[in-house]
Amino acid sequence: MKPGKIMLTRIWVVMIILILCLSLISTGSLVNIMVINGEKYQSKASEQQLYDSLISAPRGDIYDRNMQILATSSTAWTVYITPNAIKKIKSDSERESIRRLIAKELSEILEVEYETVYEYTNKNTYYVTVKKKIDKQTADRIRQFISDNKKLEITKYVGIDETTKRYYPNDSLASVVLGFVGADEQGLAGIEQYYDNDLTGIAGRVVAAKNAAGADMRFTYEKVENAIKGTSLVLTLDSYVQYTAEKYLETAIEQNQIAERGAAVVMNVNTGAVLAMAVKGDFNPNEPFTLSKADQSQVDKAKDEDEKKELRTELLNKQWRNKAVSDSYEPGSVFKVVTTSIALEENLVNEKNSFFCNGRTTVAGQGYGCWKHGGHGTQDLKNAIANSCNPAFITIGQLVGVSTFSKYFKAFGFTEKTGIDLPGESRSTYHSQENMGPVELASSSFGQTFNVTPVQLMSAVSAAVNGGYLVTPHLLEKKLDADNKVIETTKLGHKRQVISETTSDKMRSLMQFVSENGAKNSLVSGYNIGAKTGTSQKVSKIQQTGDKYLYIGSCITVAPIENPEIAVFVMLDEPKGSNYYGGVISAPVNSKIMSDVLPYLGYEPSYSDEELKKLSVEIPEVVGDLVEDARGKIASKKLEYKVVGDGEKVIRQIPEAGSKVVNGGTVILYTDKTTEKTVTVPDFKGLTANEANTTAAKAGVNIEFSGNMTTSGLKAYNQSIKKGTKVDAGTVVTVYFRDESAVDG
Repeated sequence: MKPGKIMLTRIWVVMIILILCLSLISTGSLVNIMVINGEKYQSKASEQQLYDSLISAPRGDIYDRNMQILATSSTAWTVYITPNAIKKIKSDSERESIRRLIAKELSEILEVEYETVYEYTNKNTYYVTVKKKIDKQTADRIRQFISDNKKLEITKYVGIDETTKRYYPNDSLASVVLGFVGADEQGLAGIEQYYDNDLTGIAGRVVAAKNAAGADMRFTYEKVENAIKGTSLVLTLDSYVQYTAEKYLETAIEQNQIAERGAAVVMNVNTGAVLAMAVKGDFNPNEPFTLSKADQSQVDKAKDEDEKKELRTELLNKQWRNKAVSDSYEPGSVFKVVTTSIALEENLVNEKNSFFCNGRTTVAGQGYGCWKHGGHGTQDLKNAIANSCNPAFITIGQLVGVSTFSKYFKAFGFTEKTGIDLPGESRSTYHSQENMGPVELASSSFGQTFNVTPVQLMSAVSAAVNGGYLVTPHLLEKKLDADNKVIETTKLGHKRQVISETTSDKMRSLMQFVSENGAKNSLVSGYNIGAKTGTSQKVSKIQQTGDKYLYIGSCITVAPIENPEIAVFVMLDEPKGSNYYGGVISAPVNSKIMSDVLPYLGYEPSYSDEELKKLSVEIPEVVGDLVEDARGKIASKKLEYKVVGDGEKVIRQIPEAGSKVVNGGTVILYTDKTTEKTVTVPDFKGLTANEANTTAAKAGVNIEFSGNMTTSGLKAYNQSIKKGTKVDAGTVVTVYFRDESAVDG
């Protein structure tokens, strides 16, 4: 072969070998990229090319029993930055200028630190959240900022995503029951926490194409999975009943200088449905991490930052805590309802038994005193419970015995949680049967040396009066889907029958006797009420602090007692005022709540002649009427009137239309712009109703009585307008009355 051909052949062979080698290398690389690491590279490409954003799902709404909104989710917005898009800006000076502009504007609009936003603009990511859950007004300011800087293409670097924000339209109403949510919309307390799985919806997604700068190209490619709203809840709460309970509880806390808050519960004794559960002081769930002014003042006075932080955490947890469910206490004499039920059910006592009290008794060397110095002498069962006589109930407890007492203590539900649908329910602390001797039995028989929760006590007393059936307190009535169709209803039932119908009937009669002869401050005009009050010492805290003046005053009432439906429980923790007995400080609150709630719920009152005379009268509207017509309207209400001026028509009236005054009150009718007469509010404290009426008339003011005015021996203990205040003639002053002699053993 010629040398030239040999050389050409060699060149071809080398070329073929090189081509084969390159082919093998390329094939290997392709196999590595497409097969071995295919998923990895595909994922990276998707991250660079696709925008994947979650669509927040609105939580389910929370309604009261009348479908009034208690909690809902409203539209809000999240502001974000796309740092990787900013990094695409080629000019260093232009990039820096954009970063500073974004940091300046967003920090001012969103009230976020400038340095924080500035750092966000340099993150190595496509998406950084600057602030969540901003309102429409703030979102509009962000949109305006983007619009004002179109030439700089700010829309590539700053954006707004629509989301949701939890909203409580009634502010603090039922806050300890409803609870609140965190920044991620997760329930952190109350109903929001207990039913979080139901309320939480299913988030949606938006997957869209992005260009190299990181800006959306949603018209090029977009896939949307819509968010699904969470399940809505209808509660047993009634907004009006809740408002009423909170209103009167808050007033009582202020009037009696309550140091450790108070609680009030309104419940259906037959079903366990909770119509109201109030705790004061509470919080606004729209701003759950904001302390009250008084609590914040405590924090501000702390010495250093660590102490401030610790105190702030303590006070926040305190305001969130549901006292009716999470705190246990010694029930005191209210528990005598249970002791009496046990003794009656076991036929150990009856209405004819007599009990002697000389003021003291001794059990196994331990002495016990009666609240009444010298004792009550001989008394039958109904008077023993109306007198709240501890020695009598120690005798009853010894008749019952440890074994039987322990059996019924468990049957009435005191050894277990009630199962109420709220987080943080506390357990009771009590003497177990094996650790209970005659001394422990003696103190337990009148409600001391053990702790129970208010909801446990409500459940037990309900059983005592409803025929003997133990109910489960509950707040959920039904669940609704996104179209508000019922998907689940709470199943009602009784846990067990604790006492017989016969015993329960006797207990209703005894509790009515107590309201009329012992707990008189709990009475409600027009209704038959059953009641029991209690006052207990906070023994463990007294031992810790040495402060002997630590009490809890409580009262439970049931109505209508002949066919019980509604129970009201009120407890006031550590009163620092002039009185601490439950029969004096708590029973009037029960009366006020019942007075408003019973007519609202459709229970018709039946007044005696004496009650009718003392009922308040609502002032009619007479502004704009001729004087003669106005006189006729006022007189028809059995009210007095006084005309001021020489005009033909009434241009102003005091009291205003809708106000309430006692029968015989005076309405001032102004007929011209004559200088209006002012008078001085007198001091009503310590006066009887008749004395207060006379004093009011002399002073030129009207009064409205608060308290059950059919009871004898009532005296005024507070008034809505302070003495010495200058007011218009005819102004209504609410005067609060109670029986100061009421006590509890």
